[in-house]
Amino acid sequence: MSLTPAVKVSRRIAEIGREAWDACARNPEYDANPFICFDFLDALEQSNCAVERTGWGPQHLSIADADGRVAAVMPLYLKSHSQGEYIFDHAWADAYERAGGRYYPKLLAAAPFTPATGARLLARPDVDEGEARRLLLGGGLTLCERYEASGLNLNFLTESEWRWMGEQGLGQREGQQYHWLNRGYADFEAFLGALSSGRRKTIRRERRDAQAQAEIVCLTGAAITEEHWDAFFRFYMDTGSRKWGRPYLTRAFFSMLGQRMADQVLLVMARRRGRWIAGALNLIGGDCLYGRNWGCIEDVPFLHFEVCYYQAIEWAIERGLPRVEAGAQGQHKIARGYLPKPVYSAHYIADPMLRGPVERFLEQERAGVEQEMEWLEEEYSPFKAEG
Repeated sequence: MSLTPAVKVSRRIAEIGREAWDACARNPEYDANPFICFDFLDALEQSNCAVERTGWGPQHLSIADADGRVAAVMPLYLKSHSQGEYIFDHAWADAYERAGGRYYPKLLAAAPFTPATGARLLARPDVDEGEARRLLLGGGLTLCERYEASGLNLNFLTESEWRWMGEQGLGQREGQQYHWLNRGYADFEAFLGALSSGRRKTIRRERRDAQAQAEIVCLTGAAITEEHWDAFFRFYMDTGSRKWGRPYLTRAFFSMLGQRMADQVLLVMARRRGRWIAGALNLIGGDCLYGRNWGCIEDVPFLHFEVCYYQAIEWAIERGLPRVEAGAQGQHKIARGYLPKPVYSAHYIADPMLRGPVERFLEQERAGVEQEMEWLEEEYSPFKAEG
């Protein structure tokens, strides 16, 4: 299917529409990633989370085919800060501005507030992906020039997109997260059987202690009510305010998520003496359970591990999902079976005076990240030694 060279910019994803957007985002090649679908991104806009006022100005790109139908799209935002991204470029911004440059605005292709890997250059299955990628990237670079932005950043790319971006001359950045991989376990006990005896005993004790203090409930679909969202939002606000000062998501967003995507939501809630005290929000993809937000209003030993990690593993095993992504940061996840895995981003820096130092930094950083991942797994893996 041939594509027209014109790239359209939409200030709201609603201008493109659910059917047209999801014809691209629901491409089977993208593993039913929930964070790039229309409903998730539109809910962020409709609930005033990802809008100009919050520093996330939508600039979504789309390309039509010869029949005028949307054939490829890219979620894109004009940013006035670097918050809510989880790929940290604050040092670049500080250095550039100290040298007299202007780092903001910048352009970002990403799922807002979401450190989860997923495709960013989205094409319908019947479209030539290489051509779609070239046109979308070209449109992003043209928009960068039009807005006099400092650069175009694409966060949490798939590995294939990341390698392709490198071939196009963009800077390649590598980071790490902690993911749990399903090795065909029959149940949670089978997973424990793959661990060293010390880790196995520790996890059993942590689960026993947490479950003795609170009732754990896993909810999805129609079982999630506004009562649950009210409680979860209290946890989210309390934990978010203590952790980073200004939580990103509004109460309205969670209601919209429940209304539009309930079947792709797993809400793990903890109740004590008839009162909800903690919860973890997960989204369900085609091949992955994505851990997103956690919050609590009571301090219960090991409850965080139970609600966020062990329940997610157990749920994934029961449904045959290949992996669980537990979000950003946290070396403590290794002891719970989540091992270090690479995550990728690509960066076009408009000013050559900044581009050179950034590219040298990225080269050194990649080598350091890969060495650290190898060392962490070798030194701290909870799994039995093979052989």
